[in-house]
Amino acid sequence: MRSKFLMAGVLALGVTAAWAQAPAAPAAAAPAAKPTMPAVCGTCHKPAPNQVSGYFDNVAFKTNSIQLNLGNAVEIIRFDPKTLKVVDAGAAKTPEFLREVKKGHETRIDYVEKDGAKVATSISFKGPIKIAQEKLILYPEVAKLVEQGPEKGNFTLIDSRPLPRFQEGTIPGSINLPYPAWDKFVGRLPTDKNKLLVFYCQGVTCMMSPNSLIKAEALGYKNVKVYREGWPEWTEKNVGVLAPAFLKEAWLDKDIPHVLIDARPAVVDARGHIKGSVNIPPEKIKDALKTFPDKKLKPPFMVYDQGDGKAAMDVAKQITAAGYPNVVVLPGGYDAWVKAGYPTVAGVPVTQVAYAPKPRPGSLPAEEFTSLAKNTPANVLILDVRNQDEANAGMIKGALLIPDEDLATRMKEVPKDKRIVTHCATGVRAEMAYHKLKAAGYNVSFLNADIDIAKDGSFKLTPRM
Repeated sequence: MRSKFLMAGVLALGVTAAWAQAPAAPAAAAPAAKPTMPAVCGTCHKPAPNQVSGYFDNVAFKTNSIQLNLGNAVEIIRFDPKTLKVVDAGAAKTPEFLREVKKGHETRIDYVEKDGAKVATSISFKGPIKIAQEKLILYPEVAKLVEQGPEKGNFTLIDSRPLPRFQEGTIPGSINLPYPAWDKFVGRLPTDKNKLLVFYCQGVTCMMSPNSLIKAEALGYKNVKVYREGWPEWTEKNVGVLAPAFLKEAWLDKDIPHVLIDARPAVVDARGHIKGSVNIPPEKIKDALKTFPDKKLKPPFMVYDQGDGKAAMDVAKQITAAGYPNVVVLPGGYDAWVKAGYPTVAGVPVTQVAYAPKPRPGSLPAEEFTSLAKNTPANVLILDVRNQDEANAGMIKGALLIPDEDLATRMKEVPKDKRIVTHCATGVRAEMAYHKLKAAGYNVSFLNADIDIAKDGSFKLTPRM
């Protein structure tokens, strides 16, 4: 029944006067206001004075600094561990709890301005969204509905995440009605106001599906539920789907690392397959799992067969059962890929899985950075884009310090006749500085690593993927 359902495919779908003697000089453009939260958060929340919201990046106790990722910006906020209030899902914690917080956790910081710097007074970590029990639907029931399929189960399963997330993989049978673009795509809802609607998004702290429920009920829908655990739980326990078009557009065309598995017999694979695929039919997956990449890397897996979904689902379920999340199958398989006019190749099938996270554009291998930093050539400049308070704990000898947030106004201090290598504490701000300098014509690269620099200039690196 599941394979028949998969064949149905995926529904794919913010001076009026002048001096007499001389014309007035043009007014300088006001600098763009620095964001106080990721853009996507603005669909549910409004900016508040002396408050910054984002995703927890890291904490540096040596400099008493917290780094937040705001999506397209980074905010570094200092704190005093003696006075900082820490709250996790409503429960009071000590500042030491910051060492336990996972990267990416939704965070809100209230701060005051002291000597021109933001100093946190409290930091709160978002807990599970509170929803009335009768509005919740749990994994077992969702899995049962998915097994039945939308027509037999008489329901509509709705992924409330933005399209780029949907393109990474989704729960079988889902349509995409992204909450940030609700008004634009609300027509995707069924006309029957009594049909069961099940919304889900990016997990227990995500507001997009609960807010979608509110909007749907305001439109008169009578039977609306939220699968609060959403895609993160589903992909830990079960197999998702990925439309062939999304495999091509969101993965292959962008050259994003993944593992693509052809579950057909090797003799069939040899006649034609999707470029880059590895041949692992169901009877060989057990042995192949022993050679798979480390689970910590969380490689995305895509599996396809000829088209009926049986072999692909068999292989995909075994990969998921082995502890790998992010496993999806292609509805319609190879036949759907060919029908869409996408390219194929023929030849002896590859049978060994190889996966390595792709270095971010412009990133520098840790070994090369270490060599340059320890013996910097005359034509190279190490540019430290951390904040001054971070640099006070230690800087690489010979490095130039220009905080990333000051780079736009101080770029003339960076020589254009040298190769520039940027670094920060984690690689996030270094990458931002890289893009700014590259756009200005500099020969630049950046270190994508955690770096801990001692007072004497010595340092330790932990490369990031």
